[in-house]
Amino acid sequence: MDLSNLKPAKGATKRPKRIGRGEGSGHGGTATRGNKGHKSRSGYSDKIGFEGGQMPYIRRVPKFGFKNRNRVEYRAVNLDTLQRVADRFATDKIDIDLLRKAGIISKNDKVKILGRGQINKKLEVHAHAFSKSAKKAIEDLDGKAVII
Repeated sequence: MDLSNLKPAKGATKRPKRIGRGEGSGHGGTATRGNKGHKSRSGYSDKIGFEGGQMPYIRRVPKFGFKNRNRVEYRAVNLDTLQRVADRFATDKIDIDLLRKAGIISKNDKVKILGRGQINKKLEVHAHAFSKSAKKAIEDLDGKAVII
């Protein structure tokens, strides 16, 4: 067996319907488009969202809210997670690279440290942002909360 012998399984492929190729094909004349009207002409295309003259959904539903383009999205990392990472890697300095290596954050994530859980050793933590409670918990153990 070689590549020249390969072909699709029986019934797996269908011949395309050849439209507008003469009366003998069975699809000549109007070429399956029906008789008159806009839809039978060449170049016809439906407007996006057109619902046959009914008020379109996009116009029936009211507008509300907005998206702030300047919003900065942070990946939340809690103190208990920092403690697990510190124990796993036996370190007292936690930065973005270490969190990435631990699989907690992705490549371009910005990190905010939040205050859930406890830490039980002095840590130097480098992150993009800290909550007040997290910063206080880190500094209560003489650690450092360094904003990148």
